[in-house]
Amino acid sequence: MSDLSAFPITSRWSAAHPDRIQLYSLPTPNGVKVSIMLEELGIPYEVHLVDIGKNESKLPEFESLNPNGKIPAMIDPDGPGGKPLGLFESGAILLYLAEKTGRFLPKDESKRWETIQWVFFQMAAIGPMFGQVGFFHKFAGREYEDKRPLERYVAESKRLLGVLDRQLDGKDWIVGDEYTIADIATLGWVNNLVTFYGARELVGFDDFQNVIGWLERGTSRPGVERGLKIPAWT
Repeated sequence: MSDLSAFPITSRWSAAHPDRIQLYSLPTPNGVKVSIMLEELGIPYEVHLVDIGKNESKLPEFESLNPNGKIPAMIDPDGPGGKPLGLFESGAILLYLAEKTGRFLPKDESKRWETIQWVFFQMAAIGPMFGQVGFFHKFAGREYEDKRPLERYVAESKRLLGVLDRQLDGKDWIVGDEYTIADIATLGWVNNLVTFYGARELVGFDDFQNVIGWLERGTSRPGVERGLKIPAWT
């Protein structure tokens, strides 16, 4: 049995199955990247809900694993050299799991780097911009009298959807015929934009037919369907 006692986070979120990957998360667009990946891989893992509404991600136990105080975070009891490895940042976790399992990251070197660049596109552009739309359209920012921030982020989100739409022209997935971590990284954010954030009309989503087809293909995958709801919010 793996010994995870070196990780203080396990003193608050104890591991019932310490030989399994430990996921500390919430079903946010960033959190579901990892749960979708793990569901797609079909490998055993144990999930722990970290309630950001109660500031649990700012607790010392959580910040011992992720000093940035953000979900998701993960411990792999069977990391490099068979030793436990703790990780944070959803993009890094996706890359690690893809490398570890040899799945969802193309073997071809050119395609591999093309995939990685689109993961970074999500991390650097899609996530931050869509998140700001959510804040100014659905959450506290909607009360601001000055609507210029919302207008700025809506315009940028439309532009980014256009970039993604052009990339998907004639393709099933972001880098072609192969479903990859680029899709896994991006699906939750696009889905959230038009569902939870309620911004479909605001960003003119129906103008991006390639994105719509891709989102429908992605969310119909059983692993994605399950992963979008993990950990279950109670």
